[in-house]
Amino acid sequence: MRTLVLVRHGETIGNSSIRYYGRTDIELSELGRRQMRATRRWFQRRPGSTGFATVIASPLRRATEGAAIIAGADRSIVKIEEFVEVDFGRFEGLTAGEIEARFPVDFARWNPSRLDPGFAYPGGESRADFASRVERGIQRMLEVIESAPAHGDGAALLVAHRGVIRVIAERLAAVEPVIELGSIQILRRDDLAEAWHAEIVDAVEHLADLD
Repeated sequence: MRTLVLVRHGETIGNSSIRYYGRTDIELSELGRRQMRATRRWFQRRPGSTGFATVIASPLRRATEGAAIIAGADRSIVKIEEFVEVDFGRFEGLTAGEIEARFPVDFARWNPSRLDPGFAYPGGESRADFASRVERGIQRMLEVIESAPAHGDGAALLVAHRGVIRVIAERLAAVEPVIELGSIQILRRDDLAEAWHAEIVDAVEHLADLD
């Protein structure tokens, strides 16, 4: 059996809860660190949990720091470049309201269906190219998971971004979670020949336990 734990990083100094940060390499805020510590405690309390066999993250600081907090600062982290968040182009760092005010024509094209694969962020990346990039990262991730030496209970941890986790969850388990900051998704595969399925989607109850 294989278990893949997907965690979205916590809040950032730039307020990722309301702003569209993609490739901008911003750090976790103190709230974000508290969210990641609450996530660590949630895993520690799970029956039979003894740690992660593999720890993977986007190379951006908000993800790698989150992974280190959850798994332990002594654990090595495999950074997968393809798991950087989408390049929002001229939308980068703005709220939806600011995008509408500054780029009304682009906003009108984007807003009705923000995940439209045919949409390209002005000055940035297309949704289709982003999805293709993440899919290449998925293959690298699965190779890392399968080749990892035994450690802990065999689960693999990935800390990444909403867009990245959305593509992974959809491609592997055909689910479309909301993916709030600090949320947890757990996918399982009972046999290498079987498909992945979602065991937990959009777990956020642990975020009520902030230190």
